[in-house]
Amino acid sequence: MLPLDHYALMARYNRWMNEKLYLLCADLSDEVRKQDRGAFFKSIHGTLNHLLFGDLVWMARFQQREGPATIIAELHRDFGELRAAREAMDARILDWTATLTSQWLAAPFTYVSNVDRRSRSMPAWVAAIHLFNHQTHHRGQLTTLLSQLGIDPGVTDIPFLPEFAAGSA
Repeated sequence: MLPLDHYALMARYNRWMNEKLYLLCADLSDEVRKQDRGAFFKSIHGTLNHLLFGDLVWMARFQQREGPATIIAELHRDFGELRAAREAMDARILDWTATLTSQWLAAPFTYVSNVDRRSRSMPAWVAAIHLFNHQTHHRGQLTTLLSQLGIDPGVTDIPFLPEFAAGSA
């Protein structure tokens, strides 16, 4: 299990990267964002939707709220609505990390997978790490799609978070 501040750091990183990528994607036309580029979720827009969907599902599980029971390919067709929902989700994740306790993270966590409908159990900290790993994995796909369009997403490493920009923590 990692220290509690690890999860808050990952939530800040998540928000920073999403802000950077949505800013770049806002300059693209809807047609370019939605063009099938052969990616796992076909397009830039599809990948952005999947990232939000994954966070929605995991946060519903973590906060014992109702969440989607099946995989939804497109939560928001409109980019502006998708971006607003992303910003709200990033705030929700940040708020959630402030509530984490060592006890919750160490406790067993059981959920039913939307992929194969099977019940899975693990320590809660493993599921929390998966939330952030899933985000990073698919943002990596997104940066590749942007790079293929000649768009440089810039540095994506945690040490380049604005809070560390001056070179001291």
